[in-house]
Amino acid sequence: MKFYSQQLFHIYNQGNNRRKVFFTDENYKFFLWKMRAYLLPFGHLIAWCLMPNHFHWLFYVNQVEIAREELWLHADKVEFVRRMKKYGSKARAVDRTYTRKSGEQNMVSLNEAIGILQKAYARAINEEKGWTGSLFRKECKSKDGWIDEFITLNKPDGKLDSRFLPGNGYAYQCMCYIHDNPEKAGLVKSNEEWIYSSARDYAGLRNGALCNLRLGRELMDFL
Repeated sequence: MKFYSQQLFHIYNQGNNRRKVFFTDENYKFFLWKMRAYLLPFGHLIAWCLMPNHFHWLFYVNQVEIAREELWLHADKVEFVRRMKKYGSKARAVDRTYTRKSGEQNMVSLNEAIGILQKAYARAINEEKGWTGSLFRKECKSKDGWIDEFITLNKPDGKLDSRFLPGNGYAYQCMCYIHDNPEKAGLVKSNEEWIYSSARDYAGLRNGALCNLRLGRELMDFL
């Protein structure tokens, strides 16, 4: 997957063979914690929606790679906060030294971080369900009329693609598409009713901190 800095990407993936990946409220919440841990060091989440068998992100990339130590420090901090909220004073300290190899490269890419995120979630679900194997499709993809390519400011030939310029209506339509998924699937009557998306935050019904709403409104050029 090819990412560029200071650009918007619509990223999505679905369950392997389109099977369900979120089963309980705790599953959704756990995945959201992983998004906070592994996405935010690279940029800003503009919009998101978690559906029973897939997810959508509208993500603004600041950096395509960062120091691996920086990512681990951030992820461990987020994980400890998650444990504190769930277990209180009984929360265990985060110790990942046994899973981290000293020979790993100093830098980590957004691509790799997304892979780590999905694998961490898959491990938790497989343990919960007694399953083995992959939970998600092998690669994240973008959605542009179901074409398996990423939507970026640059086309494959390197020319500027104005569809995703900040303030462009196409980006706003992409956000609407993401937020409208639950309603179109018949899960709710209006997108603001679906609690597993950023639609409620943009509607002022929830004070969520996962999305950068200020930047989102600026990029979409709406008030």
